[in-house]
Amino acid sequence: MMTVSGGVLEGVRIVEFAGIGPAPFAAMLLADMGAEVVRVDRPGAKLMIPNHITGRGRPTVEADLKNPDDVERVRALIDSADGLMEGFRPGVMERLGLGPDILLERNPRLVYARMTGWGQDGPMAQFAGHDINYISITGALAAVGPSERPVPPLNLVGDYGGGALYLVNGLLAGLHSAGRTGKGQVVDCAMCDGAVSLMAPLLEMAAADRWLPEREANMLDGGAPYYRVYRCADGLDVAVGAIEPQFFAELCRGLGIDAAEMADRHDEAQWPALRDKLAAVIASKPRAEWLERLELGDACFSAVVTYEEAAENPHLKARASMVEVDGLVQPAPAPRFLGTPSAIRSERRETITMDQAIDRWAAR
Repeated sequence: MMTVSGGVLEGVRIVEFAGIGPAPFAAMLLADMGAEVVRVDRPGAKLMIPNHITGRGRPTVEADLKNPDDVERVRALIDSADGLMEGFRPGVMERLGLGPDILLERNPRLVYARMTGWGQDGPMAQFAGHDINYISITGALAAVGPSERPVPPLNLVGDYGGGALYLVNGLLAGLHSAGRTGKGQVVDCAMCDGAVSLMAPLLEMAAADRWLPEREANMLDGGAPYYRVYRCADGLDVAVGAIEPQFFAELCRGLGIDAAEMADRHDEAQWPALRDKLAAVIASKPRAEWLERLELGDACFSAVVTYEEAAENPHLKARASMVEVDGLVQPAPAPRFLGTPSAIRSERRETITMDQAIDRWAAR
């Protein structure tokens, strides 16, 4: 097994209760940054996805949480932990005897991070849902897609943006507080809350009368001719994001357009005609030709590629943003720390016994 020492979170111990969605991704980020994460899963559990990228970097211990003896051994492991992550419905951990009241009494410095879609309370708290539901009530889903209908932005906004990243943020802030005060606490991380938080810039623009509720009617939702996806002669797509005047001027030069013809680009009434003009010009040549003219410059012009093509993108390759580990292409750790670099701590799923996990932490 490949192991790498160090990392900005070296010495931090996290217990992760196995689940799906944002919590495993959050645990991956913490493990990449050097935290020592132990994943607790049920005996004989099978991975939903064989190539488990989000499960990298930490060992698994098996425990039957309906067995009082196993529950007590999990408690013993948590006694030595700095943080805990769980993604069950509200009340499940309490019924298992692993709720925050019991665990914080045993380990007062513990940061107990809870990941759900709806949060620990509220009228929806006990009901099922998925990313699309959590973001639908926030206004985020309604803002994405063509004018005809909303389009789910994968599960990046709820599960990962509003979920996993806020979970990591909350857990790390809790650890910082516990380090100063000696007192842990519960972090209630709800994907709907995170998605609302992510909407702050849009709400700010709306309050200033700079955002309309209709889709494809705003600067950043594909409505503006200078911030939109266009199709080239070969059927491939490019992304244009030339918002600022100097960047838009560079775009026009590369496209062979007289910038004076686009003088009304901020007049929303002119947007349909200007979009049509840009679309016709870009559709006249294959993507490679446009990229040769515009990609390396300030025109804010780039290829729209598939996830498979992304691994071959020259910029991402130069930065080693994607790496191949044991034959599997996957994201490199992010963000980057120059003093204490993050790393993929192990590339394969490792199962250890509960005794091994307890002894490892007890020995330190």
